[in-house]
Formats: sequence, C-alpha cells, structure tokens
Amino acid sequence: MEFSDLYSNRILEIAGAARQMPRLDAPDGSARKVSRVCGSAIEVDLKLADGAVAAYGASVNACALGQTSAAIVAEHIVGATPAELRALREQMIAMLKSDGPAPTGRWDDLKYLEPVRGFPARHASTLLVFDAVAEALDRAGA
Repeated sequence: MEFSDLYSNRILEIAGAARQMPRLDAPDGSARKVSRVCGSAIEVDLKLADGAVAAYGASVNACALGQTSAAIVAEHIVGATPAELRALREQMIAMLKSDGPAPTGRWDDLKYLEPVRGFPARHASTLLVFDAVAEALDRAGA
C-alpha cells in the first residue's frame, strides 16, 4: 500500500467537514494528548450525566488522520457511556495493531481508518482522540 492511499477521499471529506466543538466551561473531565511523532494535539472536555456523555468539547490541531478520528468521535460521543468509549478505544487499538475488526454501528465511519494499520508511525495520531477521551473519563471519575 502506498502512503498516499492513507488519505482516501472519504478521509479527507470527514476531516474537512469536521464541526468545531467549542471547549466546555466547567467539564467533569479534560485531557490533552500530543503525538510525539507528528506533533498533532487534541484537547477534550467531557460532561457526564445519567451515566453517559452529556456534552463534549474539543480543540483539535492534528493531521488529517487525527482530524478524521476526532471528527467521528465528536459526531457520535454525546450519549455514549464510559464503558462504550473505553471499549471503542480498545477496538481501535486492536484494529490498528492486531488486525482486529473495524467498529460498527454508530462508529462505522471509523472503518475508513483501517488502512492506517499498515503505517505504525500514524497509529499515535489516529488514536489521540481515544486516548484523550479515556483520560478525561478517568479524571471525571467515570
């Protein structure tokens, strides 16, 4: 696979259409993650209510792959439970590092990141948002 194959039209569409998610004023948990490889940075804020994410904010300064995963998370995170989000992170790690299946259901668009599997140097930026969400959940005590 060529490096240019990573940046499919769908990846570029998702990254380009990402909604801005303003940071939250009083989050229950926040986290910042930076990729040492490419310098991509993601900061997330979470508010929890009734056992699920009630509000989400983020600041994303990332490559197209990091922007794509962050955009998909931003689109679907409200209403997700901490257990679902932790399982999603594990599934993404397995998809990239050990040929696991792509997420399905509301997270189906993450399948477009499957080609990243063949480029270990790109795993960190693709996983940044999942790592940040997991840390924010830890800080929120969820």
